[in-house]
Amino acid sequence: MSYTFSVPFLENKKLKRIVDSVKEDVELQTFWRCANVMAISRMGYTDHGPTHVKIVANSALKILRILVKNGVVPNIVKDYNLTNEDAEVVVVLASVFHDLGMIVTRERHEEYSVMLAFHFMQRHLPTVYTEEERAIVCSEVLHALLSHHPQQKVLTLEAGIVRIADALDMEEGRARIPFQAGKVDIHAVSALSIEKVEIVEGTEKPVVIRIRMSNSAGIFQIDELLKARIVGSGLEKYVHVVAEIVGEKERKIIEKFEI
Repeated sequence: MSYTFSVPFLENKKLKRIVDSVKEDVELQTFWRCANVMAISRMGYTDHGPTHVKIVANSALKILRILVKNGVVPNIVKDYNLTNEDAEVVVVLASVFHDLGMIVTRERHEEYSVMLAFHFMQRHLPTVYTEEERAIVCSEVLHALLSHHPQQKVLTLEAGIVRIADALDMEEGRARIPFQAGKVDIHAVSALSIEKVEIVEGTEKPVVIRIRMSNSAGIFQIDELLKARIVGSGLEKYVHVVAEIVGEKERKIIEKFEI
């Protein structure tokens, strides 16, 4: 089974070569499938497979490009004298690999993701980078994917971007899997309230995340989950979240809830 993975390359030839290589990796695509079997079929969670990975990678890339446009310097540039194009490779690969550990278990899955990602990077990075550059890029990717989990400390701009991008996969269609399977709790109801998530360039802060809700229950998703990813990301001064309810009245999600 093959999945469509795509991001806007623009002029970044390194990113294009690596993503082209990732798209041909049967083992990786199968692991995405296995992550979804574990997450959806066995645990009743939302998608952690190829669609989630694509959404996170595109969100991360968009946030990074807005920040760079506004003069913010990625750590791989600041600390290693590499380029903004390499920072794009880091956030995309970290997005690609961040949930691979779900094929093992949910608890501490980010740690298993590190081990699995290292294996795949030994396959994909040599076609683009020198040995020294590979070590640097690998190091930055591993930190970024590990620290997508709120319990891990973020130490780079790229890692903070991936952490926030992971939480932006919250539109209502993404929540229907556990909801239709009978999972009715504040997480499911709140996620079903999120109609649209947009990342745009702002004025007071470089990145504006606009969230449209059909029901005020969506505030839980934003305040409890997204806010937790922004706080401690290192991007607090760069990101502004605006959430509003659309329509004349709130949409009813459930008829009744009983305990």
